Amino acid sequence: MHALRLESPKSFCRVELPEPPPPGPGEALVRVHRVGICGTDISAYLGKMPFVTYPRILGHELGVEVVAIGEGVTSVKPGDRCSVEPYINDPTSYASRRGRPNCCERLQVLGVHTDGGMRPQFIVPARKLHVGNELSFEQLALVETLAIGCHAVARSGLMSDETCLIIGAGPIGLATLEFVKLTYARTAVVDLGQRRLDFCRQQMAVQHALEPSDQFENQLRGVFGGNLPDVVIDATGNPQSMSAAFGFVAHGGRLVYVGLTGEEIRFRHSNFHRAEGTLLCSRNALPADFTASSA
Repeated sequence: MHALRLESPKSFCRVELPEPPPPGPGEALVRVHRVGICGTDISAYLGKMPFVTYPRILGHELGVEVVAIGEGVTSVKPGDRCSVEPYINDPTSYASRRGRPNCCERLQVLGVHTDGGMRPQFIVPARKLHVGNELSFEQLALVETLAIGCHAVARSGLMSDETCLIIGAGPIGLATLEFVKLTYARTAVVDLGQRRLDFCRQQMAVQHALEPSDQFENQLRGVFGGNLPDVVIDATGNPQSMSAAFGFVAHGGRLVYVGLTGEEIRFRHSNFHRAEGTLLCSRNALPADFTASSA
């Protein structure tokens, strides 16, 4: 069977692969119907994704069909349409045993550390499939993106009586916004792109869609009743933005990085310490986030 493989940065090649073997115990053979193109894939193509090794078959946002199942599999059956939780963890690892498989120290993410879905069929642990027969394959390919947003908001601990700033209105920022809206917290979004801001206003009903400026802190205080936001979620993956985000968090507030960069982040510790700020990273998503995101 044919597959598309990234041999090195900026160099794709069409390759011939052997047909996958029958699934073993606990495994499923899936047919790939849809593959989403993520910022991670673009960064891998450009050679800027710190976790990717080459050569690599990309693709982790997937809508798949179950073709066959191995011994002991009861969670899915042939013909099921599924989203894929692409974070292949070691169930015996310390993080996994503590309910954090998304950041398992031996994690192998499809399309990043190990080959992903830009191929017709492949074997996956059946526990990583989430059935969504009521959804189209296009919708199923979006579930992983939404799950990341769901997890980021859960990490933030955002409450209805708090305020939130989302930095970056790309796919991950919008996925985060979907779940921020469910908290009913007062929310603002900032982005450099006018088209993205217009989309937030017109399609996402965001009242405060802002462009950055020299007076941005004053803009935020104007939106949030004289205060800075309780929660800031940076979804840019841009080191300059991520560094600046420390200055936008209210005293006692939380800063959540859902974007990823391989560059250094800089901040003045005394300022963040004075505010008793909390810094959180949000990596991937948990199985429950996939269930919430496909509901």
